[in-house]
Amino acid sequence: MSQALAVDAPWLVALDVDGTILHEDESIDEHVADAIARARDRGHEVTLATGRSWATTALVLERLGLSPEYVVCANGAITMKRDDGASGGYARVHVETFDPSAVLERIRSHLPSGRFMVEAPDGHRLYTAGMTDWNLDNAREVTFEELLHQRATRVVVVSPDHELEEFLQIVEDMGLHKVSYAIGWTAWLDIAPEGVSKATALERVRGWLDVPLDRVIAVGDGRNDIEMFTWAGASGRAVAMGQAPEEVRAAADEVAGDIHHAGLAAVLDSLP
Repeated sequence: MSQALAVDAPWLVALDVDGTILHEDESIDEHVADAIARARDRGHEVTLATGRSWATTALVLERLGLSPEYVVCANGAITMKRDDGASGGYARVHVETFDPSAVLERIRSHLPSGRFMVEAPDGHRLYTAGMTDWNLDNAREVTFEELLHQRATRVVVVSPDHELEEFLQIVEDMGLHKVSYAIGWTAWLDIAPEGVSKATALERVRGWLDVPLDRVIAVGDGRNDIEMFTWAGASGRAVAMGQAPEEVRAAADEVAGDIHHAGLAAVLDSLP
């Protein structure tokens, strides 16, 4: 952390991206961007903890003018460390992987029309036909069978034929016990290695930075933020965005304004 801190006890500030910083159209409210910059300038370690791949997370950091020591991607499966000698200024410092074959086959038996994406440890992605709404840079279309027996940090499953509540019930019926998973704010399923979440990665980061447990704050809006809220709320602050689903808001200690009213800005400005 910086040697010239504006506050005596800087906080580790872990921010979800989509629905917390970014609107659905990927715009950022200027009040939010300014509040992030102010928190950083006061000496707080402001970082991102997201389900996104590193490639798309890096673009958000650039837009915000942030260069934290560590960044959590792929729902905790990938942690990046600032490295001026690396391409893009960051290198992978911790990567969790799993063989997604069994879970992919199980999901397809429940969602035969599902569309699938597998992300490799190096960030390259393989996807099946129909993943048209996703950023497909550094990605290649393959058959479903070609997704099997790959080491993966993350699997994404999209089911455009189902409404969210119906999709939630299908996922519940699958009984996915051997992997960690979260449902996105539309009908997609994000799967990580077993026992891996934003919380597990952030606790590792907190230890590396030697930040006290009572100086962590996490802000998010999705079901993949619930573990992060449990982690942060144990001694620090866990804040749900106002538009978050009921179970996400219930998992947090505080509820901010929604993203349409720049809810994150007031949260950040409440830090010393």
